[in-house]
Amino acid sequence: MNKTTNIRIVQLIDSLEAGGAERMAVSYANALKRQTGFAALVTTRAEGQLKNQLDNDVVYGFLNRKSLFDFKALFLLRKIIVNNKITHIHSHSSSVFFAIFLRLVYPHIEIIWHDHYGKSEMLNKRPVLALKIASLFISQVIAVNQKLKIWAKDKLYCRNVIYLPNFIGVSNDVVPNPTCLRGEEGKRIVCLANLRPQKNHTLLLQVAKEIKVSHPNYTFHLIGKDFKDDYSKKIKEEIISLELTNTVFVYGTKEDISNILKQANFGILTSLSEGLPIAILEYGFYKLPVVATNVGEIPMVINEEEGILVESNCVPDFVVALKNIINNTTLQTTFANRLHNKIMNNYSEEAVLQLYLKCIDEKK
Repeated sequence: MNKTTNIRIVQLIDSLEAGGAERMAVSYANALKRQTGFAALVTTRAEGQLKNQLDNDVVYGFLNRKSLFDFKALFLLRKIIVNNKITHIHSHSSSVFFAIFLRLVYPHIEIIWHDHYGKSEMLNKRPVLALKIASLFISQVIAVNQKLKIWAKDKLYCRNVIYLPNFIGVSNDVVPNPTCLRGEEGKRIVCLANLRPQKNHTLLLQVAKEIKVSHPNYTFHLIGKDFKDDYSKKIKEEIISLELTNTVFVYGTKEDISNILKQANFGILTSLSEGLPIAILEYGFYKLPVVATNVGEIPMVINEEEGILVESNCVPDFVVALKNIINNTTLQTTFANRLHNKIMNNYSEEAVLQLYLKCIDEKK
């Protein structure tokens, strides 16, 4: 791709704690540096573990914003924009409001809003007024699934709305103390999902209870941020009450995802609602056979040739699907290879970045 392009983009994100939007902000920054020769990323409120995933030559800034109308943070952002001759702010999720605030002191900046809203099954309940007003100042909306694209076209004033899938970025996640998954080699089932209600770990535990009976040596490994809240407490209590303490293991946030997935044998996702989960792309990239719920954009990635989808919150169907894959090594290999090929052809960094830069070029 032409590295002399005059498009200079900063990724704006509220924090770099582990999460889907945050990981995509880092992936876009790293990819843009490789593809265009320049990239920047700025966090508004907090830093986080994902800062370590940024390539060294990506321009980085932290605003330490205390409120929406934090003028010290505002002028620090403006300084970063001016010093680096940045043309576009690619704002992820709620950071868009601070990007719009910047236009008060830097009115000619172009704002792209990346909508990562994860509850795409519940869009009718999504608050819309603030986003509707914000959309007056946005040049382009990027939706991570088709439902969000339709919602944006219907609800927002910005008419330039596109769908771009999440993608797998090349990253260096070597850490000083790499994670070692517990359980028996060859029998590890991993779930990459923060401990949030929409991820429905309760379903996972019910499935684990059934699998423990039929396949007692198989273990489940939960990787994702632990918010130490009521939901987290409930999940941990259920692990004990269901006698799964030697079957289900909770690890919290981990930086070495590639290392973890190389130790795993199956990938699952039990969500009630999703956008396009990066977890599914990562499972495919690392050639794991997958069982997931039929929500969000997951059916666009996985069909009957690439994995098994079951209806949301259906324990019996999920158990049957998981047993089918566990018991059939040929099916495991077939699903893993087909999903890997699909990810590489459609959800790779190069494929998505070409579309992304083309859309921005056309908008200029």
